[in-house]
Amino acid sequence: MNVDLIFRIAAVGIIVSVLNILLSRSGRDEQALMTTIAGLIVVLVIVVREISDLFTLIKRLFGF
Repeated sequence: MNVDLIFRIAAVGIIVSVLNILLSRSGRDEQALMTTIAGLIVVLVIVVREISDLFTLIKRLFGF
């Protein structure tokens, strides 16, 4: 597992949390929720890409 992956996920989390706090304090709770959902989707896309690479590696390893 690459440490860069952990840093990317952490960076997305920090950015989303700061935006969530700023939007919540300014009274824009709906936009804060949408920002959180968008951040979750970005992280899920990153994780799915890594899982896809893992399955490709396993297929190549076993010759399927």
